[in-house]
Amino acid sequence: MRTIASDHLLLRPWRDEDADFLLDLESRWEVVRFLGAQPRIMNNREDALASIARRRAIDDPIHGIWAITTAADGRLVGNLLLKPIPLSAGEPAGGPTDVEIGWHLHPDAWGHGYATEAAAAVLEDAFGRGLTRVVAVTDPDNRASQAVCRRLGMTHLGRTTRYYDTPNELFEKLAG
Repeated sequence: MRTIASDHLLLRPWRDEDADFLLDLESRWEVVRFLGAQPRIMNNREDALASIARRRAIDDPIHGIWAITTAADGRLVGNLLLKPIPLSAGEPAGGPTDVEIGWHLHPDAWGHGYATEAAAAVLEDAFGRGLTRVVAVTDPDNRASQAVCRRLGMTHLGRTTRYYDTPNELFEKLAG
């Protein structure tokens, strides 16, 4: 999986030595409370290592799940993903697969613009590789991620239940 650089950040593949950081990140309810229909905290290092293996297993020229690090010192600050988004049960399949972008950062890294900068870098890279549309879904109460979507120039399309079997606010960004 490729590494993507921005002015202040480096998005790189997850490594086994990142397990302690990932466990710290995803064992915090304030971080995971908006992730998925049934969020849950990570409980042990073995779960972190298994999660890192799943993140690294994505072998695609566009999609990926990256560790977000600061360019200056390599400090881990969060996670960013770009991958096909799962449809809710009963949603018709068969059309083009929607691709989502998402992020979650360590509370120590909140408020520094890292989510916006990391997502903008991945969007630029993905659009440069031929992707034409990316969606983001947020929990209706996740105002911080909705603000990131708006800073990225994403269009708010309203509430949807099309993905993850739960109501979400839907945003999209088109290439160009």
